[in-house]
Amino acid sequence: MPRQFFVGGNFKMNGSVDTIKKIINHINDAEKDPNTEVVIAPPALYLLLAREHLKAPLEVAAQNVFDKPNGAFTGEISVDQLKDSNITWTLLGHSERRVVLQEDDQFVASKTKAALDGGIGVIFCCGETLEQRESGETVKVVTTQLAAVKEKVQDWSKIVIAYEPIWAIGTGKVASTEQAQEVHAAIREWLKKEVSEKVAEETRIIYGGSVSEKNCKDLSKQPDIDGFLVGGASLKPAFVDIINSHL
Repeated sequence: MPRQFFVGGNFKMNGSVDTIKKIINHINDAEKDPNTEVVIAPPALYLLLAREHLKAPLEVAAQNVFDKPNGAFTGEISVDQLKDSNITWTLLGHSERRVVLQEDDQFVASKTKAALDGGIGVIFCCGETLEQRESGETVKVVTTQLAAVKEKVQDWSKIVIAYEPIWAIGTGKVASTEQAQEVHAAIREWLKKEVSEKVAEETRIIYGGSVSEKNCKDLSKQPDIDGFLVGGASLKPAFVDIINSHL
């Protein structure tokens, strides 16, 4: 079975009621590749708004979720609350949370387990800094982040892995097609060796890091690139071109 192409839009801390409605209306009305799974991640305040306006089969993701079911955790959202609101995915491990908010591999893995146990799909982000890439540590860094998940998770069927080199996020720099494919292939090889051949075959590994309508076609042709996690471009009409990049 070929892996279904997957495109996620991470709005980050951007948007208003008005602009998010406009973005969603544009996505709803556009001609889209029916074989591509599409998920958008607006800021938490607009999750219900997005869910209300976004037409099926498009789905909505939270940008984060906590690893406890409820309680005195000011500012956090639980898996059950997402499910109650019909939010079916969450982003976890994004480098901005790892770097700015100091979330370590174990905490991200714990949140991944909580989301999966509660029936929410996880877009699991991993990636290296420029310094790590230049010292040849890319694969080691990425597989260490994944190994923390392996310690806690048995079922990988609802995980989409997003490889996002930190040096390419929001910088306009993009990993070359060859660089991206090379890391994706290494991740798939790690899954095969450390988890199972079935998981390696079936898990979608998507690329993020300054993806645009200009570079998505070439990237989408690579054998181990199964889609994209799009940042800034997901706020623009060009997001639809990226959804259709695999046509």
